[in-house]
Amino acid sequence: MRIGILGSGSGTNAEAIINSIKKCECPVEIGIIISDVEKAFILERGRKHGIPVRYIYPGKHKTWLEPDIEAEYTNVLKDSGVELVVLAGYMRIVKDSLLDAFPRKIINIHPALLPAFPGLQSWRQALDYGVRFTGCTVHFVDKGIDTGPIILQAVVPVYDDDSPETLHARIQVEEHRIYPEAIRLIAEGRIEVRDRRVVINNSKENLKKGLYI
Repeated sequence: MRIGILGSGSGTNAEAIINSIKKCECPVEIGIIISDVEKAFILERGRKHGIPVRYIYPGKHKTWLEPDIEAEYTNVLKDSGVELVVLAGYMRIVKDSLLDAFPRKIINIHPALLPAFPGLQSWRQALDYGVRFTGCTVHFVDKGIDTGPIILQAVVPVYDDDSPETLHARIQVEEHRIYPEAIRLIAEGRIEVRDRRVVINNSKENLKKGLYI
């Protein structure tokens, strides 16, 4: 399976995916990495590994793309042979053009145990709320914000002396573990979506690994 990665920042999840592919743990290839930020480090990560990269001007809006610009994203992904779109720190809302072009073929990772704490800086939201556990979620992308069917989750404890930075760092460790795993499951055809529930073959195996469905 060929994937395309969209990102707006440093690209640590993209790096984790690349490393998993290089270790032959994730049976995919990366067709292209696209960013809406011209100097985003995720592009440099792609160049370092010999992966095609592309900056696409995002237009005047901060959180979403105008239809013609999103259509350009779609065209570039299709021209690159992409079958699964992977959002890795992509800070824009995905609209109809991409969703229609890749139905149930766009995934995202969110730094909280959805449906709790959607939106921005979820680790800070969790800390401020006083929860004892938070984590991260890999989910399909739909028309809502962090509302798509959940593929995998991992739990992270919240310690009394945590700061937003220390908590976020531990969440990222789990992100880098479960995102390549979710991609592997999709590439191997082991994912089935029934209404809102994602069913995974050999789910007991994943639970033993600490991957919560």
